[in-house]
Amino acid sequence: MTDATATAAPATSDPSRTQRRNAAEKRFQFYGKLAVGIGVLALIMLLGSILSRGLPAFNQTFIKADITLDAAALDPNGNRDPEDISKVLTFAYKPLINDSLTGLAERLASGPVPEATPDLIAGMVSDAATATLRDYVIRNPGQIGETVEFEFLANARIDQYLKGNVDRESAAADSRVDPIQLDIADALQESGAMEKRFNLDFITGPDASENRPEAAGIGVALMGSAYMMLIVLCLALPIGVAASIYLEEFAPKNWITDIIEVNISNLAAVPSIVFGILGLAIFINYMHLPNSAPIVGGLVLTLMTLPTIIISTRASLKSVPPSIKEAAIGVGASKMQAIFHHVLPLAAPGILTGTIIGLAQALGETAPLLLIGMVAFVRDHPGSLPDGLFEPATGLPVQVYNFTQRADPAFVERASGAIIVLLAFLVIMNAIAIFLRQRLERKW
Repeated sequence: MTDATATAAPATSDPSRTQRRNAAEKRFQFYGKLAVGIGVLALIMLLGSILSRGLPAFNQTFIKADITLDAAALDPNGNRDPEDISKVLTFAYKPLINDSLTGLAERLASGPVPEATPDLIAGMVSDAATATLRDYVIRNPGQIGETVEFEFLANARIDQYLKGNVDRESAAADSRVDPIQLDIADALQESGAMEKRFNLDFITGPDASENRPEAAGIGVALMGSAYMMLIVLCLALPIGVAASIYLEEFAPKNWITDIIEVNISNLAAVPSIVFGILGLAIFINYMHLPNSAPIVGGLVLTLMTLPTIIISTRASLKSVPPSIKEAAIGVGASKMQAIFHHVLPLAAPGILTGTIIGLAQALGETAPLLLIGMVAFVRDHPGSLPDGLFEPATGLPVQVYNFTQRADPAFVERASGAIIVLLAFLVIMNAIAIFLRQRLERKW
Protein backbone atom coordinates (compact mmCIF):
# COMPACT_ATOMS: atom_id res chain seq x y z
CA MET A 1 0.00 0.00 0.00
CA THR A 2 1.42 3.29 -1.03
CA ASP A 3 0.79 6.66 0.59
CA ALA A 4 -0.68 9.29 -1.64
CA THR A 5 0.84 12.64 -0.94
CA ALA A 6 -1.31 15.63 -1.74
CA THR A 7 0.73 18.52 -2.89
CA ALA A 8 -0.77 21.88 -1.94
CA ALA A 9 -0.82 24.46 -4.65
CA PRO A 10 1.43 27.42 -3.88
CA ALA A 11 -0.44 30.56 -2.83
CA THR A 12 -0.36 33.13 -5.52
CA SER A 13 -0.02 36.78 -4.48
CA ASP A 14 -2.29 39.36 -5.98
CA PRO A 15 -0.26 42.56 -6.54
CA SER A 16 -3.36 44.67 -7.10
CA ARG A 17 -4.86 43.58 -3.77
CA THR A 18 -1.66 44.50 -1.93
CA GLN A 19 -1.61 47.87 -3.65
CA ARG A 20 -5.23 48.55 -2.64
CA ARG A 21 -4.46 47.63 0.96
CA ASN A 22 -1.45 49.94 1.04
CA ALA A 23 -3.45 52.70 -0.59
CA ALA A 24 -6.23 52.30 1.99
CA GLU A 25 -3.67 52.53 4.79
CA LYS A 26 -2.18 55.69 3.33
CA ARG A 27 -5.64 57.23 2.96
CA PHE A 28 -6.43 56.44 6.59
CA GLN A 29 -3.18 58.08 7.70
CA PHE A 30 -4.01 61.10 5.57
CA TYR A 31 -7.49 61.35 7.10
CA GLY A 32 -5.98 61.12 10.57
CA LYS A 33 -3.43 63.85 9.84
CA LEU A 34 -6.18 65.98 8.30
CA ALA A 35 -8.36 65.57 11.39
CA VAL A 36 -5.48 66.51 13.69
CA GLY A 37 -4.63 69.48 11.47
CA ILE A 38 -8.22 70.73 11.49
CA GLY A 39 -8.34 70.42 15.28
CA VAL A 40 -5.05 72.28 15.74
CA LEU A 41 -6.12 74.97 13.27
CA ALA A 42 -9.44 75.46 15.08
CA LEU A 43 -7.59 75.72 18.41
CA ILE A 44 -5.16 78.28 16.99
CA MET A 45 -8.01 80.33 15.55
CA LEU A 46 -9.89 80.21 18.87
CA LEU A 47 -6.87 81.20 20.94
CA GLY A 48 -5.89 83.86 18.41
CA SER A 49 -9.35 85.41 18.56
CA ILE A 50 -9.42 85.39 22.36
CA LEU A 51 -5.89 86.77 22.73
CA SER A 52 -6.35 89.50 20.12
CA ARG A 53 -9.51 90.71 21.84
CA GLY A 54 -8.54 90.06 25.44
CA LEU A 55 -4.92 91.16 25.79
CA PRO A 56 -5.78 94.89 25.40
CA ALA A 57 -7.96 94.55 28.53
CA PHE A 58 -4.80 94.30 30.63
CA ASN A 59 -3.69 97.75 29.43
CA GLN A 60 -5.63 100.89 30.26
CA THR A 61 -5.38 104.56 29.33
CA PHE A 62 -4.58 107.04 32.11
CA ILE A 63 -4.60 110.85 32.12
CA LYS A 64 -2.00 112.59 34.29
CA ALA A 65 -2.79 115.88 35.99
CA ASP A 66 -1.55 117.91 38.94
CA ILE A 67 -4.36 118.10 41.49
CA THR A 68 -4.49 120.27 44.58
CA LEU A 69 -6.05 118.48 47.52
CA ASP A 70 -7.94 121.39 49.11
CA ALA A 71 -7.97 120.92 52.88
CA ALA A 72 -11.12 123.00 53.33
CA ALA A 73 -13.09 120.70 51.03
CA LEU A 74 -11.63 117.34 52.00
CA ASP A 75 -10.93 117.75 55.72
CA PRO A 76 -13.21 120.42 57.21
CA ASN A 77 -12.24 119.48 60.79
CA GLY A 78 -8.52 119.68 59.99
CA ASN A 79 -7.62 116.62 62.09
CA ARG A 80 -6.55 114.35 59.20
CA ASP A 81 -8.67 111.55 60.67
CA PRO A 82 -9.46 108.95 57.95
CA GLU A 83 -12.85 108.32 59.54
CA ASP A 84 -13.83 111.99 59.20
CA ILE A 85 -12.37 112.20 55.70
CA SER A 86 -14.40 109.17 54.61
CA LYS A 87 -17.58 111.09 55.45
CA VAL A 88 -16.86 113.56 52.63
CA LEU A 89 -18.93 112.56 49.61
CA THR A 90 -17.47 111.99 46.17
CA PHE A 91 -19.27 115.13 44.92
CA ALA A 92 -16.69 117.21 46.78
CA TYR A 93 -13.89 115.71 44.69
CA LYS A 94 -15.39 116.57 41.30
CA PRO A 95 -14.48 120.31 41.41
CA LEU A 96 -10.90 119.43 42.37
CA ILE A 97 -10.59 117.17 39.31
CA ASN A 98 -12.08 119.82 37.02
CA ASP A 99 -9.68 122.45 38.38
CA SER A 100 -6.72 120.16 37.75
CA LEU A 101 -7.78 119.72 34.12
CA THR A 102 -8.10 123.45 33.50
CA GLY A 103 -4.34 123.80 33.16
CA LEU A 104 -4.25 121.03 30.57
CA ALA A 105 -7.03 122.71 28.61
CA GLU A 106 -5.25 126.08 28.59
CA ARG A 107 -2.02 124.47 27.45
CA LEU A 108 -3.72 122.63 24.58
CA ALA A 109 -5.87 125.63 23.57
CA SER A 110 -2.76 127.74 23.12
CA GLY A 111 -1.07 124.97 21.15
CA PRO A 112 -2.12 121.97 19.04
CA VAL A 113 -5.88 121.95 19.84
CA PRO A 114 -7.38 125.48 19.95
CA GLU A 115 -10.87 124.04 20.51
CA ALA A 116 -9.84 122.36 23.77
CA THR A 117 -11.91 123.32 26.82
CA PRO A 118 -11.93 122.11 30.43
CA ASP A 119 -15.36 120.55 29.88
CA LEU A 120 -14.15 118.50 26.90
CA ILE A 121 -11.18 117.18 28.85
CA ALA A 122 -13.36 116.49 31.89
CA GLY A 123 -15.61 114.45 29.62
CA MET A 124 -12.63 112.26 28.72
CA VAL A 125 -12.13 111.24 32.34
CA SER A 126 -13.86 108.14 33.70
CA ASP A 127 -16.80 108.54 36.08
CA ALA A 128 -14.79 106.39 38.48
CA ALA A 129 -12.18 109.15 38.93
CA THR A 130 -13.90 110.77 41.91
CA ALA A 131 -14.15 107.45 43.81
CA THR A 132 -10.51 106.65 42.96
CA LEU A 133 -9.33 110.03 44.24
CA ARG A 134 -11.42 109.67 47.38
CA ASP A 135 -9.89 106.26 48.14
CA TYR A 136 -6.41 107.71 47.61
CA VAL A 137 -7.06 110.59 50.02
CA ILE A 138 -8.46 108.26 52.69
CA ARG A 139 -5.35 106.07 52.41
CA ASN A 140 -2.99 109.09 52.40
CA PRO A 141 -4.48 111.78 54.65
CA GLY A 142 -1.07 113.40 54.99
CA GLN A 143 -1.23 114.52 51.35
CA ILE A 144 -4.18 116.84 52.01
CA GLY A 145 -3.24 120.46 51.35
CA GLU A 146 -0.56 119.54 48.83
CA THR A 147 -0.45 119.37 45.04
CA VAL A 148 0.20 115.86 43.79
CA GLU A 149 0.44 114.29 40.36
CA PHE A 150 -2.50 111.96 39.95
CA GLU A 151 -3.57 109.52 37.23
CA PHE A 152 -7.20 109.29 36.20
CA LEU A 153 -8.73 106.54 34.13
CA ALA A 154 -9.77 107.73 30.68
CA ASN A 155 -13.31 106.79 29.72
CA ALA A 156 -14.02 103.77 27.54
CA ARG A 157 -14.35 105.68 24.25
CA ILE A 158 -10.97 107.40 24.59
CA ASP A 159 -9.36 104.16 25.71
CA GLN A 160 -10.81 102.25 22.76
CA TYR A 161 -9.67 105.03 20.40
CA LEU A 162 -6.06 104.70 21.53
CA LYS A 163 -6.35 100.93 21.16
CA GLY A 164 -7.56 101.32 17.56
CA ASN A 165 -11.14 100.12 18.14
CA VAL A 166 -12.76 103.55 17.65
CA ASP A 167 -12.11 105.74 14.60
CA ARG A 168 -13.19 109.25 13.74
CA GLU A 169 -15.99 108.07 11.50
CA SER A 170 -17.64 106.08 14.26
CA ALA A 171 -16.93 108.86 16.77
CA ALA A 172 -18.88 111.33 14.66
CA ALA A 173 -21.99 109.15 15.07
CA ASP A 174 -21.39 108.48 18.79
CA SER A 175 -23.02 110.83 21.28
CA ARG A 176 -20.60 109.79 24.03
CA VAL A 177 -17.49 111.18 22.37
CA ASP A 178 -16.66 114.39 20.51
CA PRO A 179 -14.21 114.30 17.56
CA ILE A 180 -12.35 117.19 19.21
CA GLN A 181 -11.70 114.91 22.18
CA LEU A 182 -9.86 112.56 19.85
CA ASP A 183 -7.59 115.45 18.82
CA ILE A 184 -7.06 116.21 22.50
CA ALA A 185 -6.22 112.55 23.14
CA ASP A 186 -3.59 112.58 20.38
CA ALA A 187 -2.05 115.76 21.76
CA LEU A 188 -2.04 114.50 25.35
CA GLN A 189 -0.43 111.24 24.27
CA GLU A 190 2.31 113.09 22.38
CA SER A 191 3.00 115.30 25.42
CA GLY A 192 3.10 112.32 27.80
CA ALA A 193 0.07 113.47 29.81
CA MET A 194 -1.87 110.43 28.58
CA GLU A 195 -0.46 106.91 28.29
CA LYS A 196 -1.44 103.27 28.10
CA ARG A 197 0.07 100.95 30.68
CA PHE A 198 -0.59 97.70 32.50
CA ASN A 199 -3.70 97.92 34.66
CA LEU A 200 -3.48 95.69 37.74
CA ASP A 201 -6.93 96.81 38.84
CA PHE A 202 -8.46 94.74 36.04
CA ILE A 203 -7.25 91.60 37.86
CA THR A 204 -7.73 92.74 41.46
CA GLY A 205 -10.53 95.31 41.22
CA PRO A 206 -14.28 94.72 41.53
CA ASP A 207 -16.89 94.96 38.80
CA ALA A 208 -18.28 98.32 37.69
CA SER A 209 -21.57 99.58 36.34
CA GLU A 210 -22.49 99.65 32.65
CA ASN A 211 -21.51 103.33 32.45
CA ARG A 212 -17.93 102.65 33.58
CA PRO A 213 -16.57 99.69 31.61
CA GLU A 214 -13.03 101.05 31.88
CA ALA A 215 -13.15 100.51 35.67
CA ALA A 216 -14.58 96.97 35.59
CA GLY A 217 -12.39 94.26 37.11
CA ILE A 218 -12.52 90.57 37.94
CA GLY A 219 -11.11 90.62 41.48
CA VAL A 220 -14.38 89.59 43.16
CA ALA A 221 -14.85 86.77 40.64
CA LEU A 222 -11.30 85.53 41.23
CA MET A 223 -11.82 85.38 44.99
CA GLY A 224 -15.20 83.73 44.58
CA SER A 225 -13.77 81.05 42.28
CA ALA A 226 -10.84 80.48 44.65
CA TYR A 227 -13.18 80.03 47.63
CA MET A 228 -15.41 77.62 45.70
CA MET A 229 -12.45 75.55 44.52
CA LEU A 230 -11.20 75.36 48.11
CA ILE A 231 -14.58 73.99 49.24
CA VAL A 232 -14.66 71.48 46.38
CA LEU A 233 -11.13 70.30 47.18
CA CYS A 234 -11.80 69.92 50.91
CA LEU A 235 -15.07 68.03 50.41
CA ALA A 236 -14.94 66.19 47.09
CA LEU A 237 -11.44 64.69 47.46
CA PRO A 238 -11.83 62.89 50.83
CA ILE A 239 -15.46 61.88 50.22
CA GLY A 240 -14.78 60.70 46.67
CA VAL A 241 -11.64 58.73 47.57
CA ALA A 242 -13.27 57.14 50.63
CA ALA A 243 -16.34 56.12 48.62
CA SER A 244 -14.14 54.70 45.86
CA ILE A 245 -12.04 52.62 48.25
CA TYR A 246 -15.13 51.20 49.93
CA LEU A 247 -16.91 50.37 46.66
CA GLU A 248 -13.82 48.85 45.07
CA GLU A 249 -12.29 46.96 47.98
CA PHE A 250 -14.80 46.44 50.80
CA ALA A 251 -18.39 46.62 49.47
CA PRO A 252 -20.12 43.28 48.85
CA LYS A 253 -20.93 42.55 45.23
CA ASN A 254 -24.73 42.49 45.18
CA TRP A 255 -27.63 44.28 43.52
CA ILE A 256 -27.41 47.24 45.92
CA THR A 257 -23.84 48.08 45.00
CA ASP A 258 -24.69 47.51 41.34
CA ILE A 259 -27.42 50.15 41.59
CA ILE A 260 -25.01 52.54 43.32
CA GLU A 261 -22.36 52.08 40.63
CA VAL A 262 -24.88 52.61 37.82
CA ASN A 263 -26.18 55.78 39.44
CA ILE A 264 -22.65 57.13 39.92
CA SER A 265 -21.98 56.63 36.22
CA ASN A 266 -25.30 58.28 35.37
CA LEU A 267 -24.58 61.27 37.61
CA ALA A 268 -21.33 61.87 35.75
CA ALA A 269 -23.38 62.40 32.57
CA VAL A 270 -26.10 64.59 34.11
CA PRO A 271 -26.13 68.18 32.73
CA SER A 272 -24.61 70.63 35.18
CA ILE A 273 -27.72 72.79 35.30
CA VAL A 274 -29.54 69.92 37.05
CA PHE A 275 -27.06 70.21 39.93
CA GLY A 276 -27.89 73.92 40.05
CA ILE A 277 -31.58 73.11 40.48
CA LEU A 278 -30.67 70.60 43.20
CA GLY A 279 -28.54 73.20 45.00
CA LEU A 280 -31.31 75.79 44.76
CA ALA A 281 -33.83 73.38 46.26
CA ILE A 282 -31.65 71.97 49.05
CA PHE A 283 -29.03 74.53 50.05
CA ILE A 284 -31.06 77.73 49.55
CA ASN A 285 -34.75 76.87 49.86
CA TYR A 286 -34.39 74.14 52.50
CA MET A 287 -31.17 74.93 54.39
CA HIS A 288 -31.60 78.72 53.93
CA LEU A 289 -27.97 79.39 53.06
CA PRO A 290 -27.34 82.87 51.58
CA ASN A 291 -27.78 83.48 47.88
CA SER A 292 -24.74 84.20 45.73
CA ALA A 293 -22.37 82.90 48.42
CA PRO A 294 -19.25 80.80 47.72
CA ILE A 295 -20.40 78.20 50.27
CA VAL A 296 -23.47 77.38 48.14
CA GLY A 297 -21.51 77.43 44.90
CA GLY A 298 -18.83 75.20 46.40
CA LEU A 299 -21.39 72.66 47.65
CA VAL A 300 -23.12 72.52 44.27
CA LEU A 301 -19.82 72.07 42.43
CA THR A 302 -18.82 69.41 44.96
CA LEU A 303 -21.92 67.37 44.08
CA MET A 304 -21.09 67.79 40.40
CA THR A 305 -17.42 66.81 40.83
CA LEU A 306 -17.92 63.78 43.09
CA PRO A 307 -18.88 61.31 40.32
CA THR A 308 -15.82 62.28 38.26
CA ILE A 309 -13.49 61.77 41.23
CA ILE A 310 -15.11 58.45 42.19
CA ILE A 311 -14.86 57.06 38.66
CA SER A 312 -11.24 58.14 38.18
CA THR A 313 -10.24 56.88 41.63
CA ARG A 314 -11.80 53.46 41.05
CA ALA A 315 -10.04 53.23 37.69
CA SER A 316 -6.72 54.06 39.39
CA LEU A 317 -7.29 51.43 42.07
CA LYS A 318 -8.10 48.81 39.42
CA SER A 319 -4.89 49.64 37.54
CA VAL A 320 -2.76 48.44 40.47
CA PRO A 321 -1.85 44.75 39.94
CA PRO A 322 -3.74 42.49 42.39
CA SER A 323 -0.49 40.65 43.15
CA ILE A 324 0.74 43.63 45.19
CA LYS A 325 -2.23 43.46 47.57
CA GLU A 326 -2.07 39.67 47.68
CA ALA A 327 1.66 39.75 48.49
CA ALA A 328 1.07 42.21 51.35
CA ILE A 329 -1.71 40.05 52.77
CA GLY A 330 0.47 36.98 52.34
CA VAL A 331 3.17 38.37 54.62
CA GLY A 332 0.67 39.16 57.38
CA ALA A 333 -0.78 42.59 56.56
CA SER A 334 -4.47 43.19 57.10
CA LYS A 335 -6.64 44.11 54.14
CA MET A 336 -6.78 47.74 55.24
CA GLN A 337 -2.99 47.87 55.67
CA ALA A 338 -2.50 46.36 52.25
CA ILE A 339 -4.79 48.93 50.66
CA PHE A 340 -3.58 52.06 52.47
CA HIS A 341 0.13 51.17 52.60
CA HIS A 342 0.56 49.62 49.15
CA VAL A 343 -2.38 49.98 46.77
CA LEU A 344 -3.35 53.59 47.54
CA PRO A 345 0.19 55.06 47.17
CA LEU A 346 0.53 53.36 43.78
CA ALA A 347 -2.87 54.70 42.69
CA ALA A 348 -2.18 58.22 44.01
CA PRO A 349 -1.00 59.72 40.66
CA GLY A 350 -4.20 58.73 38.92
CA ILE A 351 -6.32 59.87 41.86
CA LEU A 352 -4.69 63.31 41.99
CA THR A 353 -4.88 63.69 38.23
CA GLY A 354 -8.60 62.86 38.21
CA THR A 355 -9.19 65.24 41.11
CA ILE A 356 -7.47 68.17 39.43
CA ILE A 357 -9.26 67.50 36.15
CA GLY A 358 -12.55 67.45 38.08
CA LEU A 359 -11.62 70.76 39.74
CA ALA A 360 -10.76 72.27 36.37
CA GLN A 361 -14.13 71.17 35.02
CA ALA A 362 -15.90 72.69 38.03
CA LEU A 363 -13.95 75.94 37.63
CA GLY A 364 -15.42 76.48 34.19
CA GLU A 365 -19.06 75.76 35.07
CA THR A 366 -21.57 78.58 34.70
CA ALA A 367 -25.10 77.12 34.56
CA PRO A 368 -25.33 75.83 38.18
CA LEU A 369 -23.96 79.12 39.52
CA LEU A 370 -26.56 81.12 37.62
CA LEU A 371 -29.37 79.20 39.31
CA ILE A 372 -28.10 79.90 42.83
CA GLY A 373 -27.89 83.66 42.28
CA MET A 374 -24.18 84.15 41.62
CA VAL A 375 -25.05 86.20 38.53
CA ALA A 376 -25.82 89.21 40.75
CA PHE A 377 -23.71 92.38 40.53
CA VAL A 378 -21.26 92.29 43.45
CA ARG A 379 -19.25 95.43 44.19
CA ASP A 380 -17.30 94.46 47.33
CA HIS A 381 -14.73 91.71 47.75
CA PRO A 382 -15.72 88.86 50.07
CA GLY A 383 -13.96 88.89 53.41
CA SER A 384 -11.29 86.53 54.67
CA LEU A 385 -11.99 82.92 55.59
CA PRO A 386 -14.25 81.60 56.99
CA ASP A 387 -16.68 84.56 56.98
CA GLY A 388 -16.01 85.23 53.30
CA LEU A 389 -17.61 81.91 52.37
CA PHE A 390 -21.00 83.31 53.39
CA GLU A 391 -20.66 86.75 51.77
CA PRO A 392 -21.85 87.65 48.24
CA ALA A 393 -19.43 86.81 45.44
CA THR A 394 -19.40 85.55 41.89
CA GLY A 395 -17.25 83.26 39.74
CA LEU A 396 -15.04 83.82 36.73
CA PRO A 397 -17.33 82.05 34.21
CA VAL A 398 -20.32 84.02 35.51
CA GLN A 399 -18.32 87.24 35.27
CA VAL A 400 -17.59 86.47 31.62
CA TYR A 401 -21.32 85.92 31.08
CA ASN A 402 -22.10 89.24 32.79
CA PHE A 403 -19.65 91.14 30.62
CA THR A 404 -21.07 89.71 27.40
CA GLN A 405 -24.61 90.76 28.37
CA ARG A 406 -23.75 94.47 28.60
CA ALA A 407 -24.26 96.90 25.77
CA ASP A 408 -20.98 98.81 25.73
CA PRO A 409 -18.47 97.28 23.26
CA ALA A 410 -15.68 97.78 25.81
CA PHE A 411 -17.15 94.95 27.88
CA VAL A 412 -16.41 92.51 25.05
CA GLU A 413 -12.73 93.26 25.60
CA ARG A 414 -13.23 92.73 29.34
CA ALA A 415 -14.94 89.38 28.73
CA SER A 416 -12.07 88.16 26.53
CA GLY A 417 -9.55 89.28 29.16
CA ALA A 418 -11.43 87.33 31.84
CA ILE A 419 -11.42 84.28 29.55
CA ILE A 420 -7.63 84.56 29.27
CA VAL A 421 -7.33 84.55 33.07
CA LEU A 422 -9.69 81.55 33.27
CA LEU A 423 -7.69 79.66 30.64
CA ALA A 424 -4.48 80.47 32.50
CA PHE A 425 -5.94 78.91 35.66
CA LEU A 426 -7.01 75.81 33.73
CA VAL A 427 -3.56 75.45 32.13
CA ILE A 428 -1.89 75.79 35.53
CA MET A 429 -4.18 73.19 37.09
CA ASN A 430 -3.58 70.73 34.26
CA ALA A 431 0.17 71.36 34.44
CA ILE A 432 0.04 70.55 38.17
CA ALA A 433 -1.81 67.33 37.35
CA ILE A 434 0.87 66.30 34.86
CA PHE A 435 3.65 67.21 37.30
CA LEU A 436 2.11 65.23 40.16
CA ARG A 437 1.52 62.23 37.92
CA GLN A 438 5.13 62.15 36.80
CA ARG A 439 6.44 62.88 40.27
CA LEU A 440 4.40 60.26 42.12
CA GLU A 441 4.22 57.56 39.48
CA ARG A 442 5.90 54.33 40.53
CA LYS A 443 6.93 51.39 38.43
CA TRP A 444 6.27 47.77 39.33
